[in-house]
Amino acid sequence: MELIQAGDFSIAIKEITFFVFAAFLITTIGYLLGRITIKGVSLGTAGVFIIALLYGCFLYSHLSDNLIISDTTYVKNALKIVENLGLILFVTSVGFIAGPNFFGNFKKNFKSYVLLALVVIFAGGLTCAGCIGLDKVINNDPTENTASMLVGLMSGSLTSTPAFSAAKATVASRENGEMLEDLVTVGHGIAYLFGVIGVVLFVQLVPKFMKADMAKEREKLITADSGSANRKPVGKLLEMDEFGFMPFALAAIIGIFVGSIKYGNFSLTTTGGCLLTSLIFGHFAHFGKVSVTPKESTLKVFREFGLMLFLIGAGVSGGASFVEHFKAVYFLYGVLMTIIPMIIGFFFAKYVLKLSLLNNLGSITGGMTSTPALGTLISTAGTENVASAYAATYPVALIAVVIVSQVILIIFK
Repeated sequence: MELIQAGDFSIAIKEITFFVFAAFLITTIGYLLGRITIKGVSLGTAGVFIIALLYGCFLYSHLSDNLIISDTTYVKNALKIVENLGLILFVTSVGFIAGPNFFGNFKKNFKSYVLLALVVIFAGGLTCAGCIGLDKVINNDPTENTASMLVGLMSGSLTSTPAFSAAKATVASRENGEMLEDLVTVGHGIAYLFGVIGVVLFVQLVPKFMKADMAKEREKLITADSGSANRKPVGKLLEMDEFGFMPFALAAIIGIFVGSIKYGNFSLTTTGGCLLTSLIFGHFAHFGKVSVTPKESTLKVFREFGLMLFLIGAGVSGGASFVEHFKAVYFLYGVLMTIIPMIIGFFFAKYVLKLSLLNNLGSITGGMTSTPALGTLISTAGTENVASAYAATYPVALIAVVIVSQVILIIFK
């Protein structure tokens, strides 16, 4: 990357200003789209993702005009910063909110959460393997190329950045590693759209189809979590600041560090690290006489703001490669890899594990590693307690999807 010359500073300011303007524009139109309700179903915050994706598809090149550097690195980095900042804000907020109920709920339903996460991810892996075999017959492509593309599709279908990065690392050392990495990247971008929208719609449509009484379902969820919530001790705690920004920032710092620790190609990533750390902070609520719990209003604002930023960053960058590499059959494979694991997981949780509806759906969002769907489910359910099921299932699914993606690439080498 070239250094910015003094004479180019004004161009940099213009580029940054235009990027900020574009982000606000996407937010405005996205929330308007998200408010459109058809028979009680709406996109909600996922409307921002749709507009961001369309912007990436058709207007991304305008962000690259008159760049200070010779390629789109500047724009990609800006989008990545927005995406990562949003992810940190959202996941850390979710951890703090879920923390008081999480450990008691997890202990009570440990086997159910582990089993459901494994069922969802293995169903996705088997669907991916079946699509690889089918695509090889249809297109007569080399297996290695097909496997790389479809594992990328699987990571996008499950909106799993760790699986995406692990798949790229797995093929990088092969003879044509650079081309295979590109195939993984393209597959991830193509499937990511439905990977987000599919789960968002699923968690809204299922309660509608089942004609669920959400008040009763919330009561079941609260009953399941009762007795597990942490209570602050009697006596005044020392608040570091009025809104709880300091403990929030501290949890994020520790979470980023924990997420960066690698074992082979595996790491918890920023998502897993921030979620784990904030769950612990939220559970204990204080260390000695020092409060480490942000205000509820702060957490709600950060949760929504973070989700919005994450969807803008992911949507624009994903849309930029969507049109160029899109093929209907690949999109169809991605749809199958999203829908089949969800349906299997839902019925397994309902009839085998006997989970209540909201625990079921919360676990599905965690098993599908779908951050945007959790935000939608919280709105649909009318309670943030569903985050406990997401937080309990997510880590197991995170590890499983990384392993499954690598195994598929080894088998179909």
